[in-house]
Amino acid sequence: MISSHSRAAFRWFPQRVPVQFATRFPAYQRAGKNYLQLPVVNSAASCLKCRMPFSNLGLSLKVLEGVRAAGYTDPTPIQLRAIPIIMSGRDLIGSAQTGTGKTAAFALPIMSRLGQRGSLRALVLEPTRELAAQVETAIHDYGRFTNLRTTVLYGGTGYGRQDQALRQGTDILVATPGRLLDQMQRGMVRLNQIEILVLDEADRMLDMGFLPDVRRIVERCPRTRQTMLFSATIPPEIEQLGQWALRNPETVQIGQRRSPAETVTHALYPVASDQKQALLEELLKRTDFDQVLIFCRTKHGADRVARKLHQQGHAVVVLHSNRTQREREQALNGFRNGRYEVMVATDIAARGIDVEQISHVINFDVPHHPEDYVHRIGRTGRAQSVGDAFTIMTGEDVQEIAAIERFIGQKIPRVKLEGFAYEYTRLLDSAPQPAFGARRPHGRRSFGYGRKRR
Repeated sequence: MISSHSRAAFRWFPQRVPVQFATRFPAYQRAGKNYLQLPVVNSAASCLKCRMPFSNLGLSLKVLEGVRAAGYTDPTPIQLRAIPIIMSGRDLIGSAQTGTGKTAAFALPIMSRLGQRGSLRALVLEPTRELAAQVETAIHDYGRFTNLRTTVLYGGTGYGRQDQALRQGTDILVATPGRLLDQMQRGMVRLNQIEILVLDEADRMLDMGFLPDVRRIVERCPRTRQTMLFSATIPPEIEQLGQWALRNPETVQIGQRRSPAETVTHALYPVASDQKQALLEELLKRTDFDQVLIFCRTKHGADRVARKLHQQGHAVVVLHSNRTQREREQALNGFRNGRYEVMVATDIAARGIDVEQISHVINFDVPHHPEDYVHRIGRTGRAQSVGDAFTIMTGEDVQEIAAIERFIGQKIPRVKLEGFAYEYTRLLDSAPQPAFGARRPHGRRSFGYGRKRR
C-alpha cells in the first residue's frame, strides 16, 4: 500500500542521480534537497510498462516516471478505482480513509490529462493553508518529469511571490477559497479556461460556512468542466449539497463511509472536568510515544495546555489560526524534524498535518462535529502504520461522544488509568480498568506504560 508521503519515499533509494538530471527536479531544488541523493530514473517506456502496475491505469509516461521516482509500486484502492474514472473525463465523488493516497488519486490523472504546458486549466480548492501547501508540493513531486507548472495561493502571507508566479503562468492552481477570490478580484486569476475542478476535503469545503465562497468560484468556471469531490468523510447531507456542482458523478467509496482508519486503536478516558490537564500529563508520562498530536477546541485552550506541558519539561509547539504563516510553517517543520515531541493544535491542523512519526493523537477536547473526530485521529496510523487515539471525556461531552459513535458505527472503549487519583464522576462507573502490561497484537502499541522515547 502507498500513501501521499512522497517526500519520505525518497529515503528508500540509495542510488544516485547524475548531475545533468539536477534541472529536472524543481520541487527538491525548492526544498533545498541534494539532487545527487535522488533515485535513478529509467525513462524507457518498455521498462515502465513492464514494471509499473500504475501503467495499467492509462497514466502518461512522464507521470509514470514521477510515480516510480517517488517510490510507489502498487496503487491504493482509492487510486485503483478513481484514476480510470478521472482519465475518462467523468465527474467523481471519492471517499476513502485518511492516509490512503487521495491526493495522488486526483493529481496523477490530472497531470496525465493536461499533458503539456499551457494556460490555467486545473483548479484544486483546499480548506486550509497547510493542506494547500502540502498538495502543491505533492503535485510538484509527482510531475517532476513533466513541464507542467503548479502554483499555490493561500492567505496569511503577502501577494508578491504569488503574483510573480501567476504572471509567469501556471497550469494547475491549488488554492484556499478566500485568497483565490482576492486574486480574482485583483484581476490576477481568470477561471474561464478551467477544465478540471477538484474540491478536496469536500465535507468541510461544502460546509455552510464555506459554501458562498465555493459557489462563487464554481460559477466562474466553465460548465463543461470535469468536477471531483474528495474527502475522508462525505456525509449524505453534504453529498446532496454537492450535487449542484457535479454532473452524473461516479461514486467511489473505499471502506465504510464514516469509518476511521482500521490501523488506529481508540480509547475514551472519562474524568472530572477539573482533572483533564492532570490526566493528560499522566497519560504522556506513561505512554511510549514517538510524537503526539493533541487537539483542543479553542486557540486559548491550546495555548494554555501547551504552556502547562512546557512547564512539565515537554518539547511542545502550538499550531492555530492566531499564529502567522511563518510561525505555522516553523511549527510544522519543527514537528516533522523531531525538534518538538508534542504539538497542541486546533482543528485547523486536522486536515493539513502529514507527519509520519505521529504515534498518538489525544483529543483533549471532544470535537463538536463527528466528522472532525475521524479527521483528527487520521493524523496517526497513516500508510498502514499503527497508532493510538485517546479521547479525554467529561460529563459535558456525553452527547458529542454518542454522536461520534453513531457516526463511525462502533462503540469506543472506556478505560481508566490505573493508579490515577480520580475524583468521582458517574462516568467512571462504566469505565473498566485497562489491562496494562498485557500484550496487544503484534505491531500495536500499548495504551500507556513502558518507557517514553526521547
